[in-house]
Amino acid sequence: MSSSIDVGGQVRWNDQGLVPVVVQQWDSLEVLMLAWMDEEALRRTLTTGRAVYWSRSRQSYWRKGDTSGHVQQVRGARLDCDGDTVLLQVDQVGVACHTGTRTCFDSIDLHPFVDPAAVMPGEEAS
Repeated sequence: MSSSIDVGGQVRWNDQGLVPVVVQQWDSLEVLMLAWMDEEALRRTLTTGRAVYWSRSRQSYWRKGDTSGHVQQVRGARLDCDGDTVLLQVDQVGVACHTGTRTCFDSIDLHPFVDPAAVMPGEEAS
């Protein structure tokens, strides 16, 4: 499931050899989805310019958009400070979520408490 990639040995893979990937629209900074990559998926993503993920349920690779047409063209890729999460910035064509919505994070609001003193001018507290 993996092949050597030169990322300076900085990726900290979990026990299953995977790393979580936060996928973000490159220009609006909208968070689109969370996915997983192994070393080979990361290599394919970085060398082809198309997002490739590891499906934990199907135990196989999937290149975003091959069946749906909702392609993710890579615009940037970064590791977080601990090296255990990838931020993948993409140009999303169509919807990102398998449910048919733009983002996987637009359906369930958890309604967190927002301190009114911390609200920026022009925003409303929840």
